[in-house]
Amino acid sequence: MAIQILMPALSPTMTEGTLARWLKAEGDAVAAGDLLAEIETDKATMELEAIDEGVLGKIIVAEGSEGIAVNAPIAVLLEEGEDASAMDTLPAAPAAPPAAPEAAPDVAPDVAPEAAPEAAQGPAPEAAPAAQPPDGARVFASPLARRLAGEAGLDIAGVTGSGPHGRIVKADVEAAIAGGGTATPAAPAASSPAQLPATTASASVPAEIPGAGPYTDIPHTNMRRVIAERLTESARDIPHFTLTVDCTIDAMLGLRKDLNGRASEGDGAYKISVNDFVIRAVALAMRKVPGVNVSWMADATRQYMDIDVAVAVATPGGLITPILRRADQKGLAEISNEIKDLAARARDGKLSLDEFQGGGFTISNLGMYGIKEFSAIINPPQSCILAVGAGEARPVVKDGALGIATVMSCTLSTDHRTVDGALGAEFMTAFKAMIEDPLTMLL
Repeated sequence: MAIQILMPALSPTMTEGTLARWLKAEGDAVAAGDLLAEIETDKATMELEAIDEGVLGKIIVAEGSEGIAVNAPIAVLLEEGEDASAMDTLPAAPAAPPAAPEAAPDVAPDVAPEAAPEAAQGPAPEAAPAAQPPDGARVFASPLARRLAGEAGLDIAGVTGSGPHGRIVKADVEAAIAGGGTATPAAPAASSPAQLPATTASASVPAEIPGAGPYTDIPHTNMRRVIAERLTESARDIPHFTLTVDCTIDAMLGLRKDLNGRASEGDGAYKISVNDFVIRAVALAMRKVPGVNVSWMADATRQYMDIDVAVAVATPGGLITPILRRADQKGLAEISNEIKDLAARARDGKLSLDEFQGGGFTISNLGMYGIKEFSAIINPPQSCILAVGAGEARPVVKDGALGIATVMSCTLSTDHRTVDGALGAEFMTAFKAMIEDPLTMLL
C-alpha cells in the first residue's frame, strides 16, 4: 500500500523544519538510500534519505514551506505496481498523530497570541465559536503562524491553511495580511506585551516607538531562535566568571612562519593559523587539567574522558560550533586541515549531527576582526569557553627593561558550579605556558 513520508526529527531540539528543496519530482522512481529532499533544521540543512523504494506519488508539502511539524506527512510513496488511486486508500489513522503533538505547542508557547482572536470576537456567548471555523473543527496552525496572526490582529480561524491537512503555516498568515485581512479591534489589546512571552513583546517594540523611521523585519530562522534560547538560558542560569591572561606570542609566530615555509617546500599540504596553535594548546591544557572538561548535571558533575574541542564559526544563519574530536591526539597540520573542512561545511549547512553536537570546551576567536579582548557566553552544557583576541604589539617589561612584544589577550569564561577560580587559573597557566613556549606543543 502507499506509504506516507513524514517530516523527520533530524536533531534532538527539532520540533519543526523547513522543506528547503525537493530532490525528487512526482513520478520519479525512488530506491532505498536515495536523497529525497533538503530539510532546514534548527542547526543546519540536512538531506532526507528514502528508507523504502517505489515511486514518488504525491508531494504534499511544497518546497520552501516553513514550520512543518515533525512527523507531519510531506509526501506519499507508491509501492511497485500501485497507481495514484492507491493514495485514496491511505487510512486516516497515520495522519492523526501529527495533529495530536501539535496541540501542546499550540497551547503552551502561544497561549496569549491564540487568545487574541477569541477575545476579539465580542461577548462571552460568542467567544468560543468565534475561535472555530464554520464546521466547528479545531483550528490547526503552527505556533509561528498563531503568533504572527495575533500580532497583526488577524482572526486565524478565517485563514485558509496550505500545510498538511489544512494546517495554517506562516506563509498563509503572511498572504492573508498582504491580501488585506481585517484586524479585529480588540486583538491588539489582547496581545499586549504583558500577556506575550518576553521575546514576542520585545519584537513588537520598534513598531510602538513614536516617530520611528522605516524598518524591515527579518524573520527568525529556526537556527537563530535556538541560538537565542540557548544563550538566554546560559546567561540566565549559569553563574559565569572570567579569567584573563596576556600571552606573548612572538615565539609562536616565528614557529608558525617556519612550519608554513616547510609546507610550501612540498613537505605537506597545510597552512597553520594562530587559531590552530590555540586549539592545540587548549586540548593539551585540558589533558593536564581535566577538571575543566566537565558539565553540570542535575545530580552530578559529568567528567568527559575524550578531549573534544568545539570552535565557533560564523555562518549566515548564526553561530555554529563544529567539533574536533580527540583534539589532544592530533598534530597542528591535522588540526589545521580538519578545522578548515568543518568550517567550510558549517557555512554551507552541511555538517552531520555528530560534527556539531557535544564537545567539552569551546573556543571563540575574534582576533581576525581586530578585537583586542572580550568575554564569551558559555555554550551549555559545557563549563568553559575561551575568548581569543588579536595579537598586537604592546609595551612589556622584560628583565626589568621596557620592550615591545606581540601580545594576545585570552579570556576564559567558566561555570562557577563546576570550575572554580583556582581550577580555572590552573588551566589558564597551563595554556599560557604552551602558547608562549610553542615547542612544548610538539613533544
